[in-house]
Amino acid sequence: MLVHPQFNPIAIQLGPFGIHWYGIMYLLGFALFLILGRWRIAHSNPPGWHKGELDDLLFYGVLGVILGGRLGYVFFYKPEFYMANPLAIFKLWEGGMAFHGGFIGVLLAMWFFARKTGRRFFEVTDFIAPLVPLGLAAGRMGNFINGELWGRITAPENFWAMLFPQARNADLHAVNTHPELLNWLHNESLPRHPSQLYQFALEGVLLFLILWFYSRKPRQTGQVSGLFLLGYGLFRFIAEFAREPDDFLGLLQWSLSMGQWLSLPMILLGAHLFWWSSRQAPKRASRY
Repeated sequence: MLVHPQFNPIAIQLGPFGIHWYGIMYLLGFALFLILGRWRIAHSNPPGWHKGELDDLLFYGVLGVILGGRLGYVFFYKPEFYMANPLAIFKLWEGGMAFHGGFIGVLLAMWFFARKTGRRFFEVTDFIAPLVPLGLAAGRMGNFINGELWGRITAPENFWAMLFPQARNADLHAVNTHPELLNWLHNESLPRHPSQLYQFALEGVLLFLILWFYSRKPRQTGQVSGLFLLGYGLFRFIAEFAREPDDFLGLLQWSLSMGQWLSLPMILLGAHLFWWSSRQAPKRASRY
């Protein structure tokens, strides 16, 4: 069986201050956003954008990610705890970010940017959609480096099975609850899916390739955005079957995780937006 490499979460130690790998992954995601965005602008894909707007988009996007991601975690995952401990909402260093909340935050930020610049909302989201997935991939790699958000238990004979020492307490609890797993226990750890890498590959790399090549040709306004919603929602829904659900939530109705329930509206909305956009007259097409 594979064993998680047990990276030091602190990449660089500067006296009392440490630079964490997860923070570096966030910075890498933002840097990739700028690099890919400037490439699209330089190649007029689509025309009419300039570098100054890209910088503003990143600024608004960062605010949307941080504020939306945190508030999404507060309200989607632990509302009772944070309502009882409101000051804990501001303790970002303790972790707790939700993609779906960050996504809503980014949408609001893009709506504000569109109003400020006089652009159509879907014109803005069509431009940024192909720039986002590699940032998501960087975030999932940060999860893997930290050894967090590990996957569900899987048979040890599977070549992808990996031991996560960080999950040892959860593994021992699982063995106490299901004694038949005792034969799978190795060094007090159970074999699990490295689901962070599945999400890295699906929501990050594969979604990027689909959106990048699809958006290289003129598309109706909203189609690229619809494809992003549909693609991310579908890939996240699939990956969640291998990801361990949050221990304080477990599986919800119909044995689906919270991540899957939050992804379903994205799939439906994305499919509808893609279909609706494809039926619009050419005058609605994005300025590609």
